[in-house]
Amino acid sequence: MRVELTKFRVKEGKSRRVDDWINYIHENMDDVLLNLEGERMYVETIFREAFNNVEYLYWYSVQDERAADDDGPSAPKIDEKHIEFFDECIDKTFRPEDMTAAVTMIPYRVRKAMESAD
Repeated sequence: MRVELTKFRVKEGKSRRVDDWINYIHENMDDVLLNLEGERMYVETIFREAFNNVEYLYWYSVQDERAADDDGPSAPKIDEKHIEFFDECIDKTFRPEDMTAAVTMIPYRVRKAMESAD
């Protein structure tokens, strides 16, 4: 099981587009969840933070170790939109920061349920 947390900086003036992006995800949740299945992603969460007038997005995920190797079912429109929003809103001059997990706490019954879903 792989647990990741990555920090991205939002381009200046793009907070409203991020709002649109988040709304798009909510409105298309069925397709988003289909994508997660195809990516062997158990949990994906996006956090927002504004600090010193700069906005950041944090992607948190829990996924199968084989996640990158599998091309299961997906919703191409969602992938396209995600890339479109990402390119428009994420500041590529800021190097994404991958956080290091000091400890991962997932009860065995929850871990077992996630892994048995494969």
